[in-house]
Amino acid sequence: MIAIIGIFIVFAAVIGGFLMEKGHMAVLLQPAELLIIAGAASGTVLVANPIRILKAIAAGLAGVMKGSPFTAGRYLDTLKMMYQFLNKVRKEGLLSVEMDVEKPADSVIFKNHPVFLADHHALNFTCDTLRTAITGGVEPFEMDQMMELDMEVHHHESMQPADALTTVADSLPGLGIVAAVLGVVITMGALGGPPEEIGKHVAAALVGTFLGILLCYGVAGPLAANMRKTAEEENDYLHVLRVLLLSFLKGAAPMIAIEMARRAIPAYARPSFDEMEKTCKNRTEPAEAVAA
Repeated sequence: MIAIIGIFIVFAAVIGGFLMEKGHMAVLLQPAELLIIAGAASGTVLVANPIRILKAIAAGLAGVMKGSPFTAGRYLDTLKMMYQFLNKVRKEGLLSVEMDVEKPADSVIFKNHPVFLADHHALNFTCDTLRTAITGGVEPFEMDQMMELDMEVHHHESMQPADALTTVADSLPGLGIVAAVLGVVITMGALGGPPEEIGKHVAAALVGTFLGILLCYGVAGPLAANMRKTAEEENDYLHVLRVLLLSFLKGAAPMIAIEMARRAIPAYARPSFDEMEKTCKNRTEPAEAVAA
């Protein structure tokens, strides 16, 4: 929502300033120039990227409009869930969560935290790590290397849509020049005609350059930067899970592992120790744990 407001402010400021200088809105309405720039930009995206990245760009833009999901509430909910999970492991052993990690959709613990369950990569990251720990024979150092490798691969993939959109943004001023050159060609063909007609063609050509620069620095570039920040925030979230799981696998008590994870949370979303403790310890025990 904030992104939409930001884009609205960009256009409102530019158009408002133009009108304050006694400009005429009709001059800026050049659908042919917009078609050239937007159409060519869309074509470059299709040429440069496979389908999976195109889908990721669409998903990333939708995510920008919704806002970042990695809030303080999300981190608190994750810490609460993992505290329940680790307590179950401590009391009953790693084998007690085998079915949870094999079939997370049927797990009582995961079902109580639908946001985490819907985050397929975070879910797989956690379940794959625990599944490997259950298998046995893997040292914590090797487990850490596995998690780091998983994070690197995912981070590289999550940055590709932002990089693709950045490339499009960088191309927009050039496409604006293309539209402007075509406008100049049309203007040259109109030489000898009425001065007002030539003036309209020149204005249309200049609007092409204007649109290319505005769409680059006012729309596409900021959207790509926002997508990049979201990818960084997701990597931070996975890092917190990595710290938590590694601490526990090294033998730390559940609350110590949770505290280690809390300190790895970025400052803007980090809950206080009291908030974390109250959230974790005022939990509702999973039905299967109570039955045990």
